Amino acid sequence: MAISVADQASVDPRAEIDDDVEIGPFCVVGPRVRIGRGTRLLNNVTLLGDVTLGQFNTIHPQAVIGGDPQDLSFSGRATRVEIGDHNTIREGVTVNRGSDKEDGVTVIGHHNFLMACCHVAHDCRLGNHVVVTNGSLLGGHVRIEDHATLSGGVGVHHYATIGRYAFVSGMSRVLHDVPPFMLCDGSPARPRCLNVVALRRNRFSREAVDALGEAHRLLYRDRAGLDVAQAEMIKRGQFTAEVQHLFEFVAQQQLGRHGRSQDRRRAA
Repeated sequence: MAISVADQASVDPRAEIDDDVEIGPFCVVGPRVRIGRGTRLLNNVTLLGDVTLGQFNTIHPQAVIGGDPQDLSFSGRATRVEIGDHNTIREGVTVNRGSDKEDGVTVIGHHNFLMACCHVAHDCRLGNHVVVTNGSLLGGHVRIEDHATLSGGVGVHHYATIGRYAFVSGMSRVLHDVPPFMLCDGSPARPRCLNVVALRRNRFSREAVDALGEAHRLLYRDRAGLDVAQAEMIKRGQFTAEVQHLFEFVAQQQLGRHGRSQDRRRAA
C-alpha cells in the first residue's frame, strides 16, 4: 500500500519511509529517520535525530523519540535510537538517543507497551514483551529484560537491571537490580515474593514455579546466602534452569557496587 502523509505533517524528504506507513497531522519526521512498513504515527509525533522504527509500531500523540540525551556531559556526537517491531508507544512518551558514555544507542525491542508519559533515557536497552506503565521513569543505561513489567510511577536508578519476568509495583523506587521472576515493591524496592501471575500466564511448569519459590525463600526470607542456597537447591533436586538463571543474576548483582551489576562496567 502507499504511504499516507497528512498535509499538516512535516516530513523531511531524506527520511526513509516504507510502504503502508501512516503519518498523521502535525507530526515532525527528521532527515535521519527510517520507518518500517505498517507503522502509524497518529498525530503530533516528533522523531528527531537518527531514529529507526521497525514494522507495525503505533506511536500516539505527543511522543518524542530521538531527542538529545539529558546528560550535561553530552558532546553532541551522532548517536541513535533503534526500535523494533509491533511496539505501542502511548501519549507523551519520551525516548532519548544514546550518549557518549556507552555505544551510543538506545534500544527498544519487539512487542513492548510503553504507556503514557513514561521516559526512556539515553543508552537504555529494553528487550521484548516489556510493559512500562504510566509515568514510570528509566534513568540512563537501564536494562530491562524480556517479559518484565513496571507498574505506574516507578523510578529506576541509572545502571539498574530489571530481570526477565519480574514485576515492580507502582510508585516503587528501584535503586538495585531487580532479580528475574520476582515481584518487587517498596522504597527502595525489594523482592517480596515470586511473580506467580507472570509465570503461570507464560506457562512455566509447576516444577519450575515451585523451585523458584523455594529459591526465593532461601535467598530473601532465610537469607541463607548464595552458596548455601545453591547447595540446598541442588540437594533438593530443584536446581532447574530457571533457578540457575536466578542465581547467576544474583551473583552478578553482588559483584557490582550498590547492588547494580552494571556499575562494574560503569567504573571501568
